[in-house]
Amino acid sequence: MSTKTQKLMNFFQNHGGAVRFSAILKAGFHPDSLVALEKEGKVERIARGLYRITNYTPGSHPDLVIASLQAPKGVVCLLSALSFYEATSEIPKCVDLAIPQGTHANRIKYPPVRFYRFVSRAWKAGIEEPEVEGHKIKVYSLAKTIADCFKFRNKIGMDVARDALKVAVTDKEIKPKEIMHYAKICRVDSIVKPILEAML
Repeated sequence: MSTKTQKLMNFFQNHGGAVRFSAILKAGFHPDSLVALEKEGKVERIARGLYRITNYTPGSHPDLVIASLQAPKGVVCLLSALSFYEATSEIPKCVDLAIPQGTHANRIKYPPVRFYRFVSRAWKAGIEEPEVEGHKIKVYSLAKTIADCFKFRNKIGMDVARDALKVAVTDKEIKPKEIMHYAKICRVDSIVKPILEAML
């Protein structure tokens, strides 16, 4: 392996094993180095413009990273966000991503993704950008996620939303005022308020 390809391998490793082609070019690598790594079977293309180390043992949230890299406007939401914050015992079957209403959902072959269209005000509210495996991903704060879960209670289940609310307040010390702020934005304050009051 040449010095250039070794440097590119290191670049992959420093970014959780998966990198967009545009990021490779931006970092100053020549496409030939990527082709060489592909030929050696060290790197594989997993989606259009997205590559990862072959047989790489990923970190704690590989699907969130790979889905986020393919959907720049996507924000990790609902069950996937609850799972990220360890606020549910439910195991997401796919990555839940929120996109603004009226925008086109990218076709993602891997991992399985479920898109939810949020009205602009609700989509913009409560976005955080934690760094996961060398990538910044967009994920809603736990307080906003709770409000979203009540908004989409018919899709994910009222029990899931209620349990997550309890975990958020008792275990994660999320302030009820913060949850109510997002509940108003999501227009579910009348549903969340009595449940919160009964808890406190």
